[in-house]
Amino acid sequence: MVLKRRTYKHRIFIYFFAAFIFFMIAILAFQFNREKRYRTDQLENTLDNIAGFTHRYIEHYNIIPEQNFARLDTVKYLIPESNIRVTVIDGKGEVLYDSFVPDAEEMENHLMRPEVQKALYSETGANIRHSATTGQDFYYFARFYDDYFVRCAVVYNIEVKDFLKTERVFIFFMLALFIMMWILLSLVTNRLGEFIDRLRDFAVRAGNNEDIDPNFGFADSEFGDIRRQIIQIYNRLRKTKEDLTAEKDRLFNHLNALNEGIAFFLPNKEKILANSHFIQYINLISERSSVSAEKLFEIEDFKPLLVQIEKYLSPNYIVNSKDLPQFSVTISKNEKYFNVQSIVFPDKSFEVLISDVTRPEKRRLLKQQLTSNIAHELKTPLASVKGYLETILNNKNLPKEKLTYFIERAFIQSERLNSLLNDISLLNNIEDAGDLFEFKQVHLRPLINDVIENLESRLDEKKMLVQLAVSEQVTVYGNDSLLSSIFQNLIENSVNYAGENTNILIKQYLEDEKFYYLSYSDTGKGIAEEHLPRIFERFYRADEGRTRENGGTGLGLSIVKNAVQLHKGDISVRNKPEGGLEFLFSLAKG
Repeated sequence: MVLKRRTYKHRIFIYFFAAFIFFMIAILAFQFNREKRYRTDQLENTLDNIAGFTHRYIEHYNIIPEQNFARLDTVKYLIPESNIRVTVIDGKGEVLYDSFVPDAEEMENHLMRPEVQKALYSETGANIRHSATTGQDFYYFARFYDDYFVRCAVVYNIEVKDFLKTERVFIFFMLALFIMMWILLSLVTNRLGEFIDRLRDFAVRAGNNEDIDPNFGFADSEFGDIRRQIIQIYNRLRKTKEDLTAEKDRLFNHLNALNEGIAFFLPNKEKILANSHFIQYINLISERSSVSAEKLFEIEDFKPLLVQIEKYLSPNYIVNSKDLPQFSVTISKNEKYFNVQSIVFPDKSFEVLISDVTRPEKRRLLKQQLTSNIAHELKTPLASVKGYLETILNNKNLPKEKLTYFIERAFIQSERLNSLLNDISLLNNIEDAGDLFEFKQVHLRPLINDVIENLESRLDEKKMLVQLAVSEQVTVYGNDSLLSSIFQNLIENSVNYAGENTNILIKQYLEDEKFYYLSYSDTGKGIAEEHLPRIFERFYRADEGRTRENGGTGLGLSIVKNAVQLHKGDISVRNKPEGGLEFLFSLAKG
């Protein structure tokens, strides 16, 4: 324990100390560079003044035009320092004068000297190097005056080197500061280490769920506020934990009191929580006793639901917290019906809810059966058939033409009755047993072409033209029979009510990641705007007589809407400005 404390304190000390060393080295480097630059500037400023004086002397006495360079010896005697060398170089690099060399004309070309090159492009230039002419080391400084260079140099001896060296006082100052910081950091890290040790002891007690004295172990120091805040947070968390435990108990009691079976599972299908009704219902469905909620994943009846759940548990799938995946199935077992629902949460945990819907389901089926039996639309064709047959039976001597007429009318009404029954059956299956339809990938264009071919004679009779603008690649996940009924009922609706010489257009106008969006339109009569909101209702007629006159059942558009919704889509209708109806609907890609 002591070793850990010392190591941690040392680690804090090293971090702070390393930061200070880095800072100190940076300051030293900056100061050294600044000091050296300052002394170099002083030396170059002195040489620049001499170069300027030489330039003014040359200009004043016209030395360059008159080529009287011997006169520059006067400058040499006017310079107080004897180790200063003055050289005049023309623009081509030829040496015109050198105070250290009597025969300057014999010196080699100086244009490529480093200081001269720098002065040529930057007006001034400096360099430290060995002179091949004199055999000495010089600190050179050159300035360019349009037509010539004036180069001043000082012998690079011990005196100059000492002058350019930086002062050492600053180093000793930084060393003293280094020692002070060492001591200060030691004190601070020791104090901080003691606080952390006490904080660790506090955490150990808190982890053991021990009561904490508000004044526990902390002196009233600069860490006092931290101490008080930590203890307040701990006490609040402890109270919250107690409240959550109580809430969990209340929730569990509530779940056990529910009539529904509910269970929560982790992504690995391990049970988090399950009430007794859940165990009871899975036992009823599986017909085998078990006390484990995980038994759910072995029961064949739950497979359709589990397939849906597995899809969202994939690591590659991200659950949107604002649009949680929800799905349900209905299970029928021994004349009992169970509605099973599931929700997958963002952390991939999920809930399964089982509800016994036997009573409402049977009531719904009974109501549906009664409604179908007493529906007015069933009575009307049945009464017509009965009337025609009674007429035939009561009039044995009917003329042959009349007899044929009544038989044909009775047959037409029986056909209408058969269509009505088929449509009611299909509509009820879509609404109440949609999960019984087999879904698969269906290519839409060939399916629509088949529907058009089946209705070709009726379309030709009405002189109607169908245009299909749906790509061969459009594939939806659905039931081919239901998809056919969508387009068949829409086309039949146009055949019955749009009028002759009408054009029909079926097109796919948009798609996104989930849906294809399609449009079905004709150039027919359309319907009044007040009827549009109710056009998809069962047996609704914009004109009371139109269904009977044209032979429709009044259920076609209701079948279309329910079939579209079973394919996870939506549908709407509107009158086109140029005339005719347009249906806009979507179908899921799957």
